[in-house]
Amino acid sequence: MCGIVALLDLDRGPADPQQTRRIATELAKRIRHRGPDWSGLYQDGAALLAHERLAIVDVEHGAQPLVDGQTGAVLAVNGEIYNHKALQNQLTRKHEFATESDCEVLLYLADEAPPAEFLPKVGGIFAFVLWQPQRQRYLVARDAIGVIPLYYGLDSAGRLCVASELKGLLGHCIQVHEFPPGHFLDSADIRAGAPLPLTKWYQPQWAEPGYLPITPYNPKVLRDAFETAVHRQLMCDVPYGVLISGGVDSSLVAATAARYAAKRVESNDEEPAWWPRLHSFAVGLDGAPDFAPARQVAEFIGSVHHEVHFTLQEGLDALPDVIGHLETFDVTTIRAGTPMYLLMRRIKSMGIKMVLSGEGADEIFGGYLYFHKAPNAAELHAETVRKLAKLHKYDCLRANKAGAAWGVEVRVPFLDPDFLEVAMQLDPACKLPYRAPRSKPIEKYPLRHAFEGVIPDAVLWRQKEQFSDGVGYGWIGGLRAHAEQVVSDAQLAAAADRFADKTPETKEAYLYRDLFEQQFPGPGPASCVAWERSVACSTAIALEWDAAWKNSADPSGRAVRDVHDEGHTL
Repeated sequence: MCGIVALLDLDRGPADPQQTRRIATELAKRIRHRGPDWSGLYQDGAALLAHERLAIVDVEHGAQPLVDGQTGAVLAVNGEIYNHKALQNQLTRKHEFATESDCEVLLYLADEAPPAEFLPKVGGIFAFVLWQPQRQRYLVARDAIGVIPLYYGLDSAGRLCVASELKGLLGHCIQVHEFPPGHFLDSADIRAGAPLPLTKWYQPQWAEPGYLPITPYNPKVLRDAFETAVHRQLMCDVPYGVLISGGVDSSLVAATAARYAAKRVESNDEEPAWWPRLHSFAVGLDGAPDFAPARQVAEFIGSVHHEVHFTLQEGLDALPDVIGHLETFDVTTIRAGTPMYLLMRRIKSMGIKMVLSGEGADEIFGGYLYFHKAPNAAELHAETVRKLAKLHKYDCLRANKAGAAWGVEVRVPFLDPDFLEVAMQLDPACKLPYRAPRSKPIEKYPLRHAFEGVIPDAVLWRQKEQFSDGVGYGWIGGLRAHAEQVVSDAQLAAAADRFADKTPETKEAYLYRDLFEQQFPGPGPASCVAWERSVACSTAIALEWDAAWKNSADPSGRAVRDVHDEGHTL
């Protein structure tokens, strides 16, 4: 994980180079938590690229911005390119690689082909700015799903600015926007007076409106695709670990990683791993439902397991910092993001810089409890597509920024584009919980069935428990009680006067909105935040699946009371 700041179009108006450099270094300093290992900066008369590095691959030589010694092109990137060696072999011209960095190949891909041609070939998670001085052209791009965050804005002179986090633009830009996933911006396409030409490069067939996949379920194909995704994401030159929440998703990531942990991926699994013991982590209040199943999985796969306990007060004390780092006031994101933020601090204290996590499986396989009410395969598929399209605003944002707050990179194998292609092309009928060939309906049946024997059955078939519930049922209740104490009835009644846009409807939502406004004032930052005030809003397509959701303001998984089983935990 790294942080980037880019000030572009500097030649469009008067700009003092020293003042520009001072501005850029100050903006980059705000996101240095993302890359505490080194700072780099490139500047010429038209562009400035600043980079804050978290060294994961080629720790000794991969400092950025990276420069093409032949053309002078410059690259600042946040991310990991898992198939970088394969991409190097696809280059048609000779290039002088200066590092072993997985990201350097982007320089030469952009030199040889247009972005719409080479970006779909890049297997990884990324957000980057590339500047080609010889062509006076810049390219900005973000990965397919939006695992890596990216924002852009315009300064008072109309010049483009790009940063990994909102705070890297505030005070300098008069407009701020989220850069959409699966898009690129090529300055060669910009026309005076026209909107910025953001071009969509990621357009999978399974996401097309009205498309219904028909590929039969094959457990071996699904399992092989997932194992391949986890294996390639173990590319790492520093100590790494796995998160185990006690649910099936993170447990399968951890178990699969454990299979490969003894060998070094970069050596084609021929050399012993530099860090041979795999460490796993779980977090929660004392007595959290997730602890026992997480412990079972850790014992089963042989990881060195760590339970991180936090108190309700510690979580409450962290709220301002959590909101400042996550840059959101979304209720579910903050509920889940706070324990994750606390967990990442403990992980970093142990010298671990990368972890694998289970985000994305619920969106792919219809894993949330409300999917039990899906009326048919077509509606289930449409809802999974919608959830994946918005994931960058929620779980991806939470995982990335909670880890980046402490200089820890979070990787998410379920969102690997190659695995997505396999899982999302499945006939969605096999994902319907009530179609599962078991005595009781169960969500994510294809995934569970494909991995029988890999983790204990009690965890493999454990019902979905949302992370903010699994860390302890007292967590959400404690947040609500705290909000009741600090937000008055009068404040909530007048919420629309203070927050005309995205008006909070509960005291908990008001609390988060207020804490956000203190750190990110004005309408610009709030416009970048995804906010869904109720179960009905968060499940828009599924609104008609159950009339009871229409008047519910609780986005907790336990709100689906006729499905959630309070007694299912180990």
